[in-house]
Parts: sequence; structure tokens; C-alpha cells
Amino acid sequence: MAGPESKDRPKSDATTASTAVAEDATRYVGTPAIGTSKAAAAAGVASIGPENSQLNERRRRLVWCGVTGFLGAWFIAFLRFFLPRTLFEPPTVFKIGYLSDYALGVDTKWQQKYRIWVDRTPDRVFVIYARCTHLGCTPDWKASENKFKCPCHGSGYDSEGVNFEGPAPRPMDRAHVELAPDGQIVVDTSRLYQWPKGQPSHFGDPGSFLQV
Repeated sequence: MAGPESKDRPKSDATTASTAVAEDATRYVGTPAIGTSKAAAAAGVASIGPENSQLNERRRRLVWCGVTGFLGAWFIAFLRFFLPRTLFEPPTVFKIGYLSDYALGVDTKWQQKYRIWVDRTPDRVFVIYARCTHLGCTPDWKASENKFKCPCHGSGYDSEGVNFEGPAPRPMDRAHVELAPDGQIVVDTSRLYQWPKGQPSHFGDPGSFLQV
């Protein structure tokens, strides 16, 4: 049979536990950070919030870079919508110097800039438009063979641009030429003279050559 001491012991233990809980609750009142405070941990609330680490910092930078790039692309597209869509092409009318600047034969110094060759014979100067009449490629001048050779499909032209081999259907075109008041040769590649297959040639028309 239990004595008086054994009946009072549970009540004393319960009182002690209640006092300890009250003290802990009082101790953590007013703590600002729930996720990191001892009170939250004691109440069973998990710690939340990203760690201030270099990895998170890099992720934030990457996200901002992506957002900035996306907005920048849209801004450029927005501006491009209101800008005129123009193509910048070389002029079709230009000067190429004087008759005395050219010796007999084919001169290729204007090929890259204007896509032309200047051809001088004993009695005339004319300008060949450097475009193959097969599919529009630019032939190469083969000085050692005295002919133009198209690198695309093998069309061959003599020194005056007249076709003699390959699939080219007709000679290459010639550009309009005239002398300016200062004596220079003026070329107009918007005005071309042709020799259509099976038809009369226009290579003798006024403006297709300059008399020397």
C-alpha cells in the first residue's frame, strides 16, 4: 500500500513540467524570425527560406540575364518593325577612268566592285557584264587560255564574251558606255545590250561600245 509521498509525487512532476513550458514560452516571445528561431523549432515549424549562397546568387543572375535578353530582343524587333527595309546595292551608273587607262585585252580590276570587265580591242572599248547567261554565276577570266570560264557548269566564252562551249545559251551582256564631259568612261549596268540566241546581235548598237 502506497504512502502519502507516492500520491503527491505525480502532481509535483506535472507542476514542474508546466512551469518549464511556461518559461520556454516566455523566453521566445517576440523572436522575429520564425523560420530560424528556437521557438519555431520547439513548436515543430520547419526552417524555410533560401540560403544566401553563391549558387543561389548565380541562379538569380542567370534569371535576370534571361529576362533582360528576352526583353531586349522584343525591343529590337519592335524598333525593326518601324524601320524601312531597304537593300543597299552598288550603283548602276559609275565612272571607270579614261580610255588611255586601258591596254589591249581584258581588264578585271572592276570585277569585285561593279561586276564588270573592260575589254579593249584595236578599234573599240566595251564593257562586259560579268554574269554567265546559263544560271547567272560569275565566270573567271583565264588569261593563259584567253577565255572566260564559268566555275558552276563549265560554260566557256572567248575574250569578247561570246559563248563557244558548255550550256550557256548566248554571249554575255554588254553594259552601256559613254564619255562624260571630263573625258572619263561612264558605265550604266542598268542598260544592257544582248545577243539573243538565233536573233540579231545588239553589240553594234550605239552605246554598246566606244570607238577608239
